[in-house]
Amino acid sequence: MSVLVFAESSEGKFKKSSFELTSYGKKVAEQLGTNLVVLTINATENETLYKYGAEKVLQVTNNALVIFNAKIYANVVKQAAEKENAQVVIIDSNANGLYLAPLVSVNLNAGYASNVMALPSSTSPFIVKRKAFSSKAFSNCEISTDIKVIALAKNSYGVFENEVSGVMEAFSPEIETSNLTSEKIEQTTGKVTIADADIVVSGGRGLKGPENWGMVEELASILGAATACSKPVSDLGWRPHSEHVGQTGKPVASNLYIAIGISGAIQHLAGINSSKVKVVINTDAEAPFFKAADYGIVGDAFEVVPKLIEKLKEFKANNA
Repeated sequence: MSVLVFAESSEGKFKKSSFELTSYGKKVAEQLGTNLVVLTINATENETLYKYGAEKVLQVTNNALVIFNAKIYANVVKQAAEKENAQVVIIDSNANGLYLAPLVSVNLNAGYASNVMALPSSTSPFIVKRKAFSSKAFSNCEISTDIKVIALAKNSYGVFENEVSGVMEAFSPEIETSNLTSEKIEQTTGKVTIADADIVVSGGRGLKGPENWGMVEELASILGAATACSKPVSDLGWRPHSEHVGQTGKPVASNLYIAIGISGAIQHLAGINSSKVKVVINTDAEAPFFKAADYGIVGDAFEVVPKLIEKLKEFKANNA
């Protein structure tokens, strides 16, 4: 028996969420009295997983798997789970995971819980706490099948070092070539992506036009943050749709979310509700976002943001 984690990577490098999944998986393995196995695909820094508790790393290297394909990846995870006799399979609740985890569950005839936010409160019966209704409520979900599939919500558990002497094993699963397809994918290089960012700086229609996005990008650069926008902004073509966050866009679960000139429509708030600290800058003191924010500044973004950038530069210069 074992616990299997799928650690996703991008261009060979692990996403931060992979370390969170490994940390979580190690603790679940301890609860069950078994070992942790981590599956990687085309990753180049597999040894770093030992630092977070991976006792065994199954390393898949295959050029046919460079582009994510949910059906093929699910079959690879299934083969790894069967090989390692996995009792629990843990996957990220990111955009890819939302497609992948249900397919893995079907392949393994396993029960599935998405958006899990804590360690199992019980292992017999197996009960996990998960987010529901756009993180406005929680449910305790019992999985009664022999194999369990868990999709862990981002930033819900944390990254914890638990170094072990792990082993590496090359794994060559059978690939169903009939399912291989070519597709155009939108990819951002050289920037922090929304999915991986600890900090997100987002702009809305209050910025009045795409020509004013320079200060958003400068603030994000200073903070090492990703840039994002509200739905109306992407609909107007001011920013690419890949930056649209909200219930109908990309969900955000960052440690810090800064909203500039965003009123806070319910669909937007639902998509960023899982962020730990929310800051809003808006001229309208009655904007809905202020009710959801941890910190708020009533003021003109064109005055507030440049001053914030100036102060952050001073702080970084004095603490270099």
